[in-house]
Amino acid sequence: MNVERFVENPLIRPAAVVPSRPDFQVVCAFNGGAIRVGDETVLLLRIAERPKDVPDGCLVAPVLDPHDLSRGIRLLIVRKDDPDYGALDSRVFRYRGETYLTSISHIRVARSGDGRRFEIEPEPAMFPATRDEEFGIEDPRITYIDGRYWINYSSISSRGITTSLAVTDDFRTFERKGVIFAPENRDITIFPEKVGGRYVCLHRPVASMIGGKDIWLAYSPDLLHWGDHRIVCRTRAGMWDSARIGGGAVPIRTEHGWLAIYHGADASDRYCLGALLLDESDPSRVLGRSREPLLAPEAEYERRGFFGNVVFTCGAVTDGDRLTIYYGAADECTCGAQVSIREILKNLE
Repeated sequence: MNVERFVENPLIRPAAVVPSRPDFQVVCAFNGGAIRVGDETVLLLRIAERPKDVPDGCLVAPVLDPHDLSRGIRLLIVRKDDPDYGALDSRVFRYRGETYLTSISHIRVARSGDGRRFEIEPEPAMFPATRDEEFGIEDPRITYIDGRYWINYSSISSRGITTSLAVTDDFRTFERKGVIFAPENRDITIFPEKVGGRYVCLHRPVASMIGGKDIWLAYSPDLLHWGDHRIVCRTRAGMWDSARIGGGAVPIRTEHGWLAIYHGADASDRYCLGALLLDESDPSRVLGRSREPLLAPEAEYERRGFFGNVVFTCGAVTDGDRLTIYYGAADECTCGAQVSIREILKNLE
């Protein structure tokens, strides 16, 4: 399939983002929700930060202070030779039986007139501010419905990974609506239209004992309360999406049904993007699915970075037949690629 990566990639690197505080450094600027607002492309970026100065032989976990929720951050400093420390990967570690993140994420607005050159606002749009967000807020997705912009995002805390909801009219003020999916459920993509009079979303519950990490669908009367859950599709043994799958960009209506760009990973944590075609009136019914990845980590900036061999999307925009996918590369920077919607549909099985 002819997927054209932008020659300007990476579009946004961590060095282009002003830290939220002078003693922090930005390590990742990625996984942005995307939408067209007038003549602009607006991204809501996930910005991951950590302290600049870390003592030798130590790791630091920045955590929202529960006694100062207005950007109060406490630093947990752990020596690597501490017998209670356990390394996991570049993103997380274990200490005294608990899991901690090596960075804390917030959400930042970026704007572009041409979809390639972005101006990043100097201040966070949304910063962790609740008990459920003590380890950060991540991976926002934007759905325009009922005349407003609804944003769902992962809220991370010691209590687990939840999905929360917020709404904005101008991308300057944001009203939090709270948790809409309990732990562990993520990769929620809310459809931009009601189906059968109800709101619809794809979601990915995580089975810990029986079952897999598959894509489900749910309905809601109000965007806050979700039910009537149905499984949509499952992982595929021996393929690029064998270990886990989950929603990516907000589904797009086409003349053949709902086109959903999703992510899949294999046992080696190699993340790729694929596509699903879902029935217009019953989006739990799959009409077509990518056998081969739509986009795989092949470029150097996709294979090497904060967490390599990853392409991951939270947003895409359309212009006629042209689909522009904004994606995180190696869990570090923001990139873009374009592809024909007709060509995607033609290559589904």
